[in-house]
Amino acid sequence: MISNQILQSTIEGLKGITRIDLCVMDTEGKTLATTINNADDYENAVLNFVDSPADSQVLQGYQFFKVFDEHQLEYVILAKGDSDDVYMVGKIASFQIQNLLVAYKERYDKDNFIKNLLLDNLLLVDIYNRAKKLHIETDVRRVVFIIETKNEKDINALETVRGLFSGKTKDFITAVDEKNIILVKELKPNENYDDMNKTAKIILDMLNTEAMTKVHVAFGTIVNEIKDVSRSYKEAKMALDVGKIFYSDRNVMAYSNLGIGRLIYQLPMPLCKMFIKEIFDGKSPDEFDEETLTTINKFFENNLNVSETSRQLYIHRNTLVYRLDKLQKSTNLDLRVFEDAITFKIALMVVKYMKYMETLEY
Repeated sequence: MISNQILQSTIEGLKGITRIDLCVMDTEGKTLATTINNADDYENAVLNFVDSPADSQVLQGYQFFKVFDEHQLEYVILAKGDSDDVYMVGKIASFQIQNLLVAYKERYDKDNFIKNLLLDNLLLVDIYNRAKKLHIETDVRRVVFIIETKNEKDINALETVRGLFSGKTKDFITAVDEKNIILVKELKPNENYDDMNKTAKIILDMLNTEAMTKVHVAFGTIVNEIKDVSRSYKEAKMALDVGKIFYSDRNVMAYSNLGIGRLIYQLPMPLCKMFIKEIFDGKSPDEFDEETLTTINKFFENNLNVSETSRQLYIHRNTLVYRLDKLQKSTNLDLRVFEDAITFKIALMVVKYMKYMETLEY
């Protein structure tokens, strides 16, 4: 159904061109959009017109017109005056709103199709049959972006994204839950993941400035067929989750750039618990004091470089060595040894993942 705001904008535009007052009513005589002050006075006349077999009629100094949606009466249009010019304007208004009905229905059908496509609710044969009916190309490059907003049902964010991409009719903007906006973007042959990253940053900047909304943006891999769009969507969802767990300082996440976090995210919880028990002997890295944790993180940031880490921590090199020796005694892992450092780094990431999963259970 067309919004009243669109109907109002349409008839105001027509009045601006023709200088003829118009009114759109539903089949119960209720005013939906009007440039006429006393439109409600014609409620009974509209009800009588709805019951009549005529498609147009002159009543009480107005031209009345019916607008159908596939043989179902949807609207009644009133045009003020009974001249031939007024009749022509009324017919133009009817034609315009008829086309709006078709366009909105097609948009809804496409939106419904894209949602079911993303959620894997369609059989393979149905995907291609419905895409053909809706004039959606099946063999083009696409990628799925997920924009997670801080607030549920963030209309400002949704409208900003639509404003950015809706002019490009081959892109689709939809939502499958309360907080996430989905963009299915069609790509040019020469566009790559660097371009996708730039697009994600544009979305981020626009929403931060125009919609005043803090968001996270994630995107999946580029797919070549419409049947694989759901895979790109699932990858984008995973990228969003993995980013929250392991890379909380990033606002843009690409599935193709998740690194080891993607592997850990797919580990079963019993295996994670067994691994942590083996590494930390039942202890948790949370039990390390803040000084130790700061030292560990800074040591990893500087690629296990003792001199650079001690410089950035403003401590003597020997002090850092003492802290690392102390850590080695409690964990049997020497972070100066590459293999031990990898084990420790993975263990820290596994603990983060376990904590995240625990929050989902409550």
